[in-house]
Amino acid sequence: MAKTEEKINRIKELVEILNKASDSYYSKDEEIMSNFEYDALYDELVALEEECEIHMANSPTSKVGYAAVDFLPKETHEKPMLSLNKTKSVEELSAFVGENEALISWKLDGLTMVLTYENGELSKAVTRGNGEVGEVVTPNAKTFVNLPLKIAFKGKLIVRGEAVISYPDFEKVNEAIDNPEDQYKNPRNLCSGSVRQLNSEVTASRHVRLIAYTLVDIEGKEFVKKSEQVEFLSSLGFETVEYYVETGKSIADRVKYFAEKIKDYEIPSDGLVVTYDDIEYSQGLGRTAKFPRDSIAFKWQDETAKTVLREIEWSPSRTGLINPVAIFDTVELEGTSVSRASIHNISVMEGLELGIGDEILVFKANMIIPQIAENLTKSGNYTVPGTCPCCGGKTEIRAIKEAKSLYCTNEDCPAKQIKKFSLFVSRDAMNFDGLSEATLEKFVEEGFVKEYSDLFKLSRYKDSIVNLEGFGEKSYNKLIESADKALDVSIANFIYSLGILNVGLSNAKIICRAFDNDINKVIAATYDELAAIDNIGEVIAKSFTQYFLKDSNMLSVRNLLELVRMRKEEAADLSGELAGKTVVITGSLNLFSNRKDLVAAIELKGGKAASSVSKNTFILVNNDIESASSKNKTAKELGIPIMSEAEFVSKYLD
Repeated sequence: MAKTEEKINRIKELVEILNKASDSYYSKDEEIMSNFEYDALYDELVALEEECEIHMANSPTSKVGYAAVDFLPKETHEKPMLSLNKTKSVEELSAFVGENEALISWKLDGLTMVLTYENGELSKAVTRGNGEVGEVVTPNAKTFVNLPLKIAFKGKLIVRGEAVISYPDFEKVNEAIDNPEDQYKNPRNLCSGSVRQLNSEVTASRHVRLIAYTLVDIEGKEFVKKSEQVEFLSSLGFETVEYYVETGKSIADRVKYFAEKIKDYEIPSDGLVVTYDDIEYSQGLGRTAKFPRDSIAFKWQDETAKTVLREIEWSPSRTGLINPVAIFDTVELEGTSVSRASIHNISVMEGLELGIGDEILVFKANMIIPQIAENLTKSGNYTVPGTCPCCGGKTEIRAIKEAKSLYCTNEDCPAKQIKKFSLFVSRDAMNFDGLSEATLEKFVEEGFVKEYSDLFKLSRYKDSIVNLEGFGEKSYNKLIESADKALDVSIANFIYSLGILNVGLSNAKIICRAFDNDINKVIAATYDELAAIDNIGEVIAKSFTQYFLKDSNMLSVRNLLELVRMRKEEAADLSGELAGKTVVITGSLNLFSNRKDLVAAIELKGGKAASSVSKNTFILVNNDIESASSKNKTAKELGIPIMSEAEFVSKYLD
């Protein structure tokens, strides 16, 4: 068992290493290992996967396609999924376990799933639903980053687990959503929406994990203990829930262990689950009308602290939303000092009847997020500011989704501009080096920058900039030099820099090529023209045309066009043999200085580059045609031509 576990851990390690190397190479144009190293590790992974008969969903050897459906079919579970009785008392938990041995584990806060494997392969994935009937989400489950698609056990196996999204991944998703009103409230909501998508590509982008905790049914194999079942699932490659076997005497100490660990635990958890380890004993207990008798959920007893509300701070954001934040006398909660808590919106303020000087009870939701539990004095003497604390502009209360929130009405509010300017100067946009968000914030506050073109007219404020804290003559000269370099820009990077909703760099390239890289044609593009372009569609077409219909945006763009030196881009040739074809490049290059340049040449011929060989690959470019690399092997197995760089260039790029 130990040897098998070592090999499974090595499989997971190799998957992580190879995916990181591939992402660095293709997304960031950085090599963190040689091709020789990559191929050696890839071959080791292939051998281990074949030996252990385990294939993870996120393995570079697994080619999981994305599927889209019109609806999620319903299915009745073979065994109903009951809720658990709950307690917040450790004493009650100890009494429940008594002299028996019981498993204690995390109660994960995600979306419960039932997965069926047949002949060693994942055949079905169904959500919990109402416990009796769930939704079939098999294509989505196949994109879970840690889920084994193939396992060594060939009989029928049904496993129950929790689909979860970690706090760091949850934050990354929300950071990419500009409007706070559209951001997800917690990881559980995000996970539920991600798993139940009609397009599995969206699920794949959310980094969903599956943590298994129960073996529901297995064909031809019996176990005495539930702990044995969990270990068996682990030996098949599943990530399993952390658990310990305890008795009534020892369980209180284990609860303390989990209570301490949750402070830094990255997976959302709203408590613990305790279940008897002996399977025969558990089955003999049966169930009540609502709960199984062999298990109980322990919910965290929220630690509260009484304090005094001293201030309500109003924090503006780039969307204009001004968030209220409670500032109170510092208290200790769950081992940390807390003096601030988000109030979310004006409706919550009204419900709590908040006022300065009120006595309030505060707690940490799920032992992590500070919130106000109760207002003990309810003075209701709060005031909503009539002007924005950032720009002094007029504010207004708007009701969105039945919740009242405060907004700044000033379109030129500096708080709304920082993120916009930050994207504008980024590497994939104007590539204006040396302008951090902190520097941009200073320039906006000082009045140096009001629109994009002002960033290229900073020489007007030389004396002021030189005398700013952290600046000087040398810093100023570097800044002006960077500004001049940034004026040389490609049309696609220019369009991306404008921050048009839903238009990333790849979409900008597609749109610009469709209009022969002519900036005037791109700006004047109609909705119908844009919607007709492959991979663009109605949503992007709408946001693109709406952007250029706004007078202030057009003025800003025209002012920029008077300054920038637009690099002439060749139009993609969509009539040649490479049009619409996928090319994979591996190994070192002789004719091109780097892989990025070769990819650009392929794109000019209407083709596209991919990171791995599949049945959709048109050609594999490799200067070592006879190498035993994994890409060469796969290409030969699939009958895909392997060409040297020189041969490929001569045939398709000249």
